[in-house]
Amino acid sequence: MPNRLLALALFLFISLISTGQFQKGDRMIGATIGSAVFNSGNADISVASIGSNTSKTNSYAININPSIGWFITGQTVAGLSLNINPSNQKTTYEQAGNTYQSDKSANFNIGFGGFARNYLTTKKGSSLLPFGQLSLNGGISNLKTDGFFYGGSGASSYKQTYSGNSSGGFYFNTSFSAGFTKLVSPHTGLDFYLGYNFAYNKNTFKRTTLRDDGIDGSIDTRSENETTTKFTNHGLMIGVGFQVFLGPRTK
Repeated sequence: MPNRLLALALFLFISLISTGQFQKGDRMIGATIGSAVFNSGNADISVASIGSNTSKTNSYAININPSIGWFITGQTVAGLSLNINPSNQKTTYEQAGNTYQSDKSANFNIGFGGFARNYLTTKKGSSLLPFGQLSLNGGISNLKTDGFFYGGSGASSYKQTYSGNSSGGFYFNTSFSAGFTKLVSPHTGLDFYLGYNFAYNKNTFKRTTLRDDGIDGSIDTRSENETTTKFTNHGLMIGVGFQVFLGPRTK
């Protein structure tokens, strides 16, 4: 009897492997569905001492995360990813139709990473494939800022301008996610997942500030400041992705 049970278990195991949708050497090409976000907003501000003001903010952020992986077994994928994330923001402050303050920032991150994904089942005929995934990525970051501010009045009026640039920017992220792939055809699927993310970032930012007293075109005061920041972040994430499944390359 034990021999028969062992034989039956072996038969079921072999049947499960042989009826899987993927095989060793298959490829998985996809991306987190890219987001391109543009925001524009206005705010009216009233301060008793200076009157009514208006602020305007325009910003955008783009996330591009293509990836490619190879099935090292019928259920496990290992691969590489590329991370590109540019963003920009500009805020202006106006009074009586005149802009008295402007702040602009532009940030750009680029990096590479790796991931390992394991499907809990890839049985043929199933269109819902649950998985767990571990991802690591790191790269470089750059931040640039500039702006101006008009202050004072009459003989005490002045204009202050600033510009800044970061150097040595570095980031590192690791995440674990769980979700499922919903097959929409034999070779394409949509990923839906939840997960945990840990992030580390280090940046050295140098800012130069110039002040023109009397607004006569000459620089009366110049100052420089250099700040190094390090921070870590723990967070939850939710995402959607798109995958294409291809067979092994033919020689």
